[in-house]
Amino acid sequence: MSELAVEHLRIRLGGVHQALRVAAERQAQAAALLTRPDLTSFCVTDEQVGVLLDEVDSFAESMVQPDEAVLPEPEAERDLRRQAAAQGVTLPLDALATKFGLSRDDQDALLLVAAPELDRGYERIYAYIVDNLNRRIPSVELLVVVGATTPAMRLARRRALGPAGALRRFGLLRAYGEAPVELAQELVLGPGVFEFLLGWGGDAGLVGHDPGEVVFSEALSAHLSSDRLVRLGRALGAGDIDLAGLWGDPQLDVVQALARAAGKPLRRLTSDVESDLRAAAALDAILWIPTDSVRDSPLEVSAALLRSRVPVCLTGATPWRPAGLLAARAYAEWTVPVPGLGDRRAMWSAALPHLTGSVLEDLAARYRMSDGELRAVASVADTGARLAGNGRPLADHVEPAIATVTRGRSGSGVHSIVPRKTVEDLVLPEGQMNQIMEIASAFRAWPRIAEAWGFARRSAHGGVKALFTGEPGTGKTMSAEIVTGLLGLELLKVDLAQVVSKWVGETEKNMEAAFRQAEDSHAVLLFDEADALFGKRGDVRHGTDRYANLEVGYLLQRLEASDGLIILTSNLKENIDPAFTRRFHFVVHFPRPGAPERRRLWQLAFPPEAPLDTSVDLDVLSRLDMTGAAITAAARTAALSAADSSSPAIEMRHIVRGVARQFQREARLLRPSELGPHADLLADHGSPG
Repeated sequence: MSELAVEHLRIRLGGVHQALRVAAERQAQAAALLTRPDLTSFCVTDEQVGVLLDEVDSFAESMVQPDEAVLPEPEAERDLRRQAAAQGVTLPLDALATKFGLSRDDQDALLLVAAPELDRGYERIYAYIVDNLNRRIPSVELLVVVGATTPAMRLARRRALGPAGALRRFGLLRAYGEAPVELAQELVLGPGVFEFLLGWGGDAGLVGHDPGEVVFSEALSAHLSSDRLVRLGRALGAGDIDLAGLWGDPQLDVVQALARAAGKPLRRLTSDVESDLRAAAALDAILWIPTDSVRDSPLEVSAALLRSRVPVCLTGATPWRPAGLLAARAYAEWTVPVPGLGDRRAMWSAALPHLTGSVLEDLAARYRMSDGELRAVASVADTGARLAGNGRPLADHVEPAIATVTRGRSGSGVHSIVPRKTVEDLVLPEGQMNQIMEIASAFRAWPRIAEAWGFARRSAHGGVKALFTGEPGTGKTMSAEIVTGLLGLELLKVDLAQVVSKWVGETEKNMEAAFRQAEDSHAVLLFDEADALFGKRGDVRHGTDRYANLEVGYLLQRLEASDGLIILTSNLKENIDPAFTRRFHFVVHFPRPGAPERRRLWQLAFPPEAPLDTSVDLDVLSRLDMTGAAITAAARTAALSAADSSSPAIEMRHIVRGVARQFQREARLLRPSELGPHADLLADHGSPG
């Protein structure tokens, strides 16, 4: 590959050298018109002024459109491309031209800037051509003069070499130092470009990048072709309006649909709004400004937009409408609707055409994804199916792909729990078990009844909210994990230590971040020990009481607005503010397990691989008043005791020791009579401590 790249540069430099010779001859002819060219470095003579006036007059007379005739490629270059194709490679210069849309003149300019890296002799040639020995680095003037035979061609090259031209916009060429005029601006290669041109490795996508460019992708959502959005885009393209607002929760695909309807390219805000506006103006593009990113410097952004008439699209979850800006510009807006069940079904079908029937319906009901996320899911699923190579249908790889795309997103206020428990691990009375299963079914069914059956218009809040109450260790958190597993979702548990803050307003800010992360990740949000956040509001007797009540008020509104599945757990239902009660669709009380449940819990406490001795009396153990968590802890202590004593099996005496230790941790007294025929084991080992 390196040999082919070098040979390609050699062939192309031949043409560049010819252009340099022509430019040098032109400079020599200009100098020959002067009787004392040696004085040009020190003064401007009357004779030189006359020559320059004739030259600029001739330039002005010839400022017409350049001749767009393209010179034929040398046969040697075509042969070289055939050799590269036979080897399955692309010549580096051709790769850059294809990737960044470089014209033949752009490529020649790139070679002129790269030439001094090959031989320092080019520097003196360049200095001669621009008639200044101090300007040896390639400049805009040099690149314009070399190869341009008419003033019109020079103007076209000047524009192509500006900040909005492909070479500088993508960073293949960078400005070196500051120049008093743009024509004198010196240019150098961007990082990695020289090595790439010589075929020394690299990736074309890494040597050049336009941070403001937005590459259009195919739209999947049907609501992106709505009449309102199309009319807004056409008005923006025709100049009837020059400022459009898309509010709600607009994604990239919505903004792209607006630009597509306007018939213009799309650019996004990077760092300097004025530079971005100039680039958009030069490229006849729409500038996209997510308003959440400018709220820290609204005056600077507003001032720049007031001075400009470049078409701009503003987006944000909440509208940003400075009065002065709306008065000075022609403004229109659209509140982007949330994709309904039918739209989501169409999007899933477009992204994964093989999905049909109940599978398609279930995915559309459970996940509200953007076009970009759906394309990512389709790509990951396809890759997984190809790597597996086991003949399983692509549909089997969709759920793992969804987990890859949506789960594990960063957030300091929550931590992710991957559901591992199953329904078989849950031991509850039949009534509570049915309620747990009903929660999962209700969440699956809610999108259909909300949208297709119209209940969303009748209800002030969406999604499904559940409250689990009961003593510690009765299975509340495990049930939340099991419901999440039944739905195939991720469980995000709110970390109260990270969320609750002593500073006014910080708790609400942290809570909003937790809700947003759960919604973005399509996850179940769990508030464990929710009393700290959702406690009763009281009378305002101190300054802090007012802010505590404000926190509860915010949570009431945010809980109501969420469309996801939210589960709260509390030891006492009475500790929860009554205003939350009507917002819960399910309130499940977890009682202490009875004897039948405790027997099942003892059976589950020991894995099948554990060496459980036949002397273990489950009838006696199931009579002990213990919760599921206490039984699990006692079984673990018994296993540790058996291993520590090098016993080949976990015997009844080890379990009695584990139970005694657990009772001690709970500050309870284990009476020998409760162990029946095994009371002597408690006497043998003694009560711990």
